[in-house]
Amino acid sequence: MIAMSEIVALGLGVVLCDALLPLSRLRGTSIVAALFVSAVDLVTTFLTGDSNLAAMRSAAGLGEGVLLWVTTCVIVRSQSPDRIAAFFLVTQTLAQAALAAIFASLLIPRAGWQGGFIALAAISLVPCIVVAWLPARVAPLVTQVLARFRWSITGALPPTIALLQMAAIGALWAYLEPLGKRVGFDAQAAQAVTSGVLLMQVLGGTSASFVVRRLGAVRTLTISGLVLGAIPFAMHGLPPSATMRFALLCAAFGFAWMFLMPFHISLAFRADPTGRVAMLIPAMQLLGTAFGPLVASLMVRGSDAGSVSSVSLGFAVAAVAMLVFGRSRFRVSGGAIIRNGYPFLEGS
Repeated sequence: MIAMSEIVALGLGVVLCDALLPLSRLRGTSIVAALFVSAVDLVTTFLTGDSNLAAMRSAAGLGEGVLLWVTTCVIVRSQSPDRIAAFFLVTQTLAQAALAAIFASLLIPRAGWQGGFIALAAISLVPCIVVAWLPARVAPLVTQVLARFRWSITGALPPTIALLQMAAIGALWAYLEPLGKRVGFDAQAAQAVTSGVLLMQVLGGTSASFVVRRLGAVRTLTISGLVLGAIPFAMHGLPPSATMRFALLCAAFGFAWMFLMPFHISLAFRADPTGRVAMLIPAMQLLGTAFGPLVASLMVRGSDAGSVSSVSLGFAVAAVAMLVFGRSRFRVSGGAIIRNGYPFLEGS
């Protein structure tokens, strides 16, 4: 619950930044946010108790949301936002996997959980080093099209679809280890499967970076959504000894996870070529990742995580239904990811 409070705060931070923060001070904003997150990480080492830790990690999530907002501002104003988003997701996954391995095997056994947060405080200062490579400022997403922009069902569908699909993924991911134990994996083998999922995420994200400009967003997300629904459905019916089939389903799950995420950006630009909707996609993805496990936790009884498959399947089916419902609307809107020479990025 403490971890989810940080994720939810991160998503809300992106939304609040888009509404409140200026676009003319990205470098200064990044430095202040990085210093704030680093300070909160250090303060965390002195705290105990669920409520205190949840409040402090929520504060960290807001600061991290600022950094993600800056990243999103640059991505959606680039020439190929969907492809750059795919590279960003791959880089993010590799960094997370590397840090998780270092923390689990080297840092925390020697320095405890406090040492982990001290290391995070140091890592959070990295934006202060690379901030010189950020644009000096970014131009507002203001065009003649934006002057007529109004929220509509078509514009609301991409963030909703992103949230539902990530909720399906998050619910299954949060309980992957107990689901593995149900089919016969021990704790060590279940962790090995988790590492395999991370590898497949990298492969999925890398593949998406090469094909995201060639495949239609609606069709790809619909097929990916069907795959997301088929995986928990198949897991639910596995017998206790079907470890190999479970591992293969996990591999498909990891690949589909990172493969579909850049297409959320493509779908958002199709619904709204100005990029206003695309700015909200990372926040919705994060909120979905937290919302899925939260709903799943309400369904789990004791150590039996069998009901998680049904929760994940429900979210996946709802996302596919949204895509089918919006298919004709996206065709009419016909937006394309074209910058048309607008000065979206300014400075070095």
